[in-house]
Amino acid sequence: MGKILKLHQMLLRKEISAKELTESYIAKVNNENPALNAYVRVTEEKALTTADIIDRKIAGGLTLDLLSGIPMALKDNISTKGIETSCCSKILEGYVPVYDATTWHRLDEKGAVLLGKTNMDEFAMGCTCETSVFGASRNPQNTGFVAGGSSGGSATAVAADLALFSLGSDTGGSVRQPASFCGCVGLKPTYGAVSRYGLIAYASSLDTVGVMAQNVEDTAVVFDSISGFDPMDSTSQADYVPCTVDSLEKSIKGRKIGVPKELLEKADPEVKALLLKSLEKYENLGCFVEFFSMPNLITALPAYYIIACAEASSNLGRYDSVRFGNRAESFESIHQMICKTRGEMFGNEVKKRIMLGTFVLSDGYYDKYYAKAQRLRQCLMAEFEKVFAKYDVLITPTSPKTAFKIGQIQNDKEASFNADVCTVCANLAGLPALSLDCGKDEKGLPVGLQIIGNRFRESLILNMARQFEIARGTESEL
Repeated sequence: MGKILKLHQMLLRKEISAKELTESYIAKVNNENPALNAYVRVTEEKALTTADIIDRKIAGGLTLDLLSGIPMALKDNISTKGIETSCCSKILEGYVPVYDATTWHRLDEKGAVLLGKTNMDEFAMGCTCETSVFGASRNPQNTGFVAGGSSGGSATAVAADLALFSLGSDTGGSVRQPASFCGCVGLKPTYGAVSRYGLIAYASSLDTVGVMAQNVEDTAVVFDSISGFDPMDSTSQADYVPCTVDSLEKSIKGRKIGVPKELLEKADPEVKALLLKSLEKYENLGCFVEFFSMPNLITALPAYYIIACAEASSNLGRYDSVRFGNRAESFESIHQMICKTRGEMFGNEVKKRIMLGTFVLSDGYYDKYYAKAQRLRQCLMAEFEKVFAKYDVLITPTSPKTAFKIGQIQNDKEASFNADVCTVCANLAGLPALSLDCGKDEKGLPVGLQIIGNRFRESLILNMARQFEIARGTESEL
């Protein structure tokens, strides 16, 4: 049984009030967040107001949603009406949205208790959470190491039990990789399964809102609550009505698992060893495991960077200090105002990706880079169709390495580039993918196992993850 259901039952039996539960989490956040830097904004007043409403509902005998009174967090690029949403960037400092993202609106309607907004790489561009204007989030397993990125604050909050769950965004692995580094569960849904309305864009054809939680059941509960059609998002799938919780306990005997050799070979020896040990557990559960070759997976990483940066160049063009964003203090012309504002208020990683994106879209280079990357993307999607005709799911490492030391990436650009090598293929193909903890390396840092499924097969990958969780004996205790 997940933590959310246990707390729900405790609330109904009046063993604890929503206010008491919320106050205990706020106290924990106030005590531990200075060292971890998971939250950049704590919404104590909003949280206590919601908790009081839930307690009145319980006292009145009204029906309660599973998420009512449950303390949670949101990544700082998910719009919250009346609450600052800065993308952890200087250029959006002080920006307060006038509307809620659909995902937060659905959770708010159910009575989920928002504890605050979590830290992230600036505009979700990074793999360590070190590009945030607020400084890096720390890994709760060892604060000398990064939490991962870009949803590092969300992973830290969940893994340190500073929230029961959090929403993040995943453009190339930004939910799954920090979940792997911190030792929690991270789900990237199928593109179109969860509304992107109100998610501040990085790369629109790749961005997805994902779920991070302490166990698989809680992840499924939250996913079922936020997914489904939204008329405000033109990419939302109209006929998709998931109910993944009901599928968690099904037998997985006879399921066929494919393991791409190319991604397994990219992993460090300790990561590879733990993944192979995990595959043995799946075989003991009655699954068939087969190693196969999928060479196009290696082309996914450069194709991803070209497409993501091109879309970022377009999306971030709105931050010109006229339509959106803060403004430089002194300038002599509109052109200088825009250039100076962007130069002063975007961080180096954001500026680098904007320039790269602008370059690949420029005259003379569009066909050479951007068009070729899109063709590679189509080839990858076609190849996945063939692969899923043979296998039920694919299993890979989530990340080829465990968490980096704070500051390490600044001097190791190759490691930064390769950090998402195992995750970007799911974003390019629009596939659902999940990371869960499968053990620890010699330094005591978590190693993530990634399960990739065919489009809209969240029920299956969550089922596969849940049965592994049970086999490992890692069911979370309250």
